[in-house]
Amino acid sequence: MGNVVVVGSQWGDEGKGKIVDWLSERADVVVRFQGGHNAGHTLVVDGITYKLSLLPSGVVRPGKLSIIGNGVVVDPWALVDEIARLSEQGLTITPDNLKIADNAALILPLHGQVDRAREAASGAAKIGTTGRGIGPAYEDKVGRRAVRLCDLADPDALAARVEALLLHHNALMRGLGETPFERDDLIDPLLEIAPQVLPFADRVWQRLAEARRAGRRILFEGAQGTMLDVDHGTYPFVTSSNTVAGQAAAGSGMAVAGLDYVLGITKAYTTRVGSGPFPSELTDEVGERLGERGREFGVVTGRKRRCGWFDAVMVRQAVTVGGIDGIALTKLDVLDGFDPLKGCVGYRIDGETFDYLPALGARQARVEPVYETLEGWRESTQGARSWADLPATAVKYIRRIEELIGAPVALLSTSPERNDTILVRDPFAA
Repeated sequence: MGNVVVVGSQWGDEGKGKIVDWLSERADVVVRFQGGHNAGHTLVVDGITYKLSLLPSGVVRPGKLSIIGNGVVVDPWALVDEIARLSEQGLTITPDNLKIADNAALILPLHGQVDRAREAASGAAKIGTTGRGIGPAYEDKVGRRAVRLCDLADPDALAARVEALLLHHNALMRGLGETPFERDDLIDPLLEIAPQVLPFADRVWQRLAEARRAGRRILFEGAQGTMLDVDHGTYPFVTSSNTVAGQAAAGSGMAVAGLDYVLGITKAYTTRVGSGPFPSELTDEVGERLGERGREFGVVTGRKRRCGWFDAVMVRQAVTVGGIDGIALTKLDVLDGFDPLKGCVGYRIDGETFDYLPALGARQARVEPVYETLEGWRESTQGARSWADLPATAVKYIRRIEELIGAPVALLSTSPERNDTILVRDPFAA
């Protein structure tokens, strides 16, 4: 059995929660390797709905080891709150089944304030962040001034780290006309929360190496999507971490050789939250209908998602950059009754045709989609659990997607229910 990396192949919100939950039943270890508590995954197990932001999806299943890797930025207060909320739903989350990398960088209250202050100052040019401090925390990490989980065990080291943070952030806050932060307002809450989170700290790179040697199946759970990758996405309208499959190794300490199969979660149409280019966006009644039928609202923020036709150019680029071996196609049932359908098969910029998304933001903003019209279907695909249950035109649509993106469908989701899934190829057995 191999290890599987799950990533989004679009702008996030592809339905990773259900697919990861479906796969986590077959895994022994589930690992988060990037992002923070700006991600939102909804899982439904035995009729109970669990909403996760920071914790790996493995926590909802007994007997699984869940790991938060060093590539994640961790808000310790959000972590404690999420554990408490899930405990009230009957889950048991202890240091026995949850490990957090001791070298993971922390999100502090000042990060959220800086995040929101900068967005407010940016006006119409704002990125559209969740305001939870993810970006500023990553900036401190690469700026070598972050507070890490292990620092909570050493009050003297913690004080030095906080001083370095204040030197940087207070200059920024004064420049924005905001109130500077006080040293004790940061240190005291950290010392107070430390006993609640330090028991989870561990050398997760070592735990993963042990699991691999023991032949345990490891599932790496990505957040956001490839086109939000800080390097490969629609910069600057991106998240603050690498979201591609390669980050599973760097963000967890697992050797690259331990990543066996990459599954790209891919929605049967396209959505995006926040600002930034969106070549196949529909601002008409068709886009509204897609949003209503797909219940396109963010799990974490509740923000309405922008909707559009399937963009094969973008997904093909994600397949190439991310080394995606196969896709899990989700929300096919949302397209029931749409006839005809369209798929974006190319881009046109100033009269020139492109088969990729240029890196230059000004060119991305001028992209016009080149569409191919596809036959839709009137029958329902909702709840289908085999190819035989699908209309012939739905199968034809899926096959055309495979051709356009250069990757096969390994899983097909036909409703939010976890068992309404057609398995074409088991990623763990690939």
